[in-house]
Amino acid sequence: MEMHQVRYFLALCEELNFTQAAERCHVAQPSLTRAIRQLEQELGGPLFHRERAHTHLSELGRIVHPHLEQVYREMQTAKRQAGDFARLTHTPLKLGIMCTIAPDQIVDLVSAVRVRHEGVELKMADANAWELEERLLQGDLEVAIYCIPGQGPDERLHALPLFREQIVAALGRQHRLASRNAVRVKDLDGECYIHRTNCEFAGYADPVFQAQNVKCTAVYWSERDDWTLAMVAAGLGWAFMPANSVSHPAVLGLPIIEPEFWREVNLVTVRGRPHSPAVGALVREATSMRWFGRRAFAVERSKDMLETADLPITS
Repeated sequence: MEMHQVRYFLALCEELNFTQAAERCHVAQPSLTRAIRQLEQELGGPLFHRERAHTHLSELGRIVHPHLEQVYREMQTAKRQAGDFARLTHTPLKLGIMCTIAPDQIVDLVSAVRVRHEGVELKMADANAWELEERLLQGDLEVAIYCIPGQGPDERLHALPLFREQIVAALGRQHRLASRNAVRVKDLDGECYIHRTNCEFAGYADPVFQAQNVKCTAVYWSERDDWTLAMVAAGLGWAFMPANSVSHPAVLGLPIIEPEFWREVNLVTVRGRPHSPAVGALVREATSMRWFGRRAFAVERSKDMLETADLPITS
């Protein structure tokens, strides 16, 4: 059964005249007649009773009419939605965001997508880095923004670096270390610690502290950075946080040194997976915007590589 046969059938049901139905479908009458006969052969009987002055539906025609009408309507809906998808009109995009990223930059990204790609419908979910990676690989997400420090790249994934961010010690302004410009790892020995349960450095930073025989006592565990900052501000302990997430007026973020800790946050997709045009739109916006005052790290790297390639060769 061909869709044009269904269209001719429905037109003939309304016109009950082969000539008028053919004109309505913009085809020659013999073509319409031939298509109706082919449909009748497939369905096993006449769909119309043809009389010299009157054409009307047969009993079989009346039975199949609502079903063919529904098939045609659903096909038209499918074609329209496919067209909208290709034109980024009402195109959903499932985006995962690591919950430890300061929201301002993500809001800027969402705003840019909304302004320049109105048809993209972002469906965002926030979670820790490990959960985002699992959901991305399972197909629950199309793209995710996260990082897992100390973990080699998964060959199934493609990562586009967006920004680098230093990790700091979040301290209340009355803390004994608050007057310094930076905090050494060994300076934190014996301090009370507020553990961020979603911190992507969990399991990565611990060996560094252990190597210097630095022990901190975890006194609170929190899934939310705003609660963590409130407890730090109250003097209950210090927290290991990204620099741009320290947004409480009573909290300072001092760089941790000896060693330093940095995270490189990426926009991640699955290699080889067909992606909608909405993913391409998101990638373009993410790489063209400024992250915490700097161009996307992938763009900066590309520029550096090009400049290096242009350097003259000296002996």
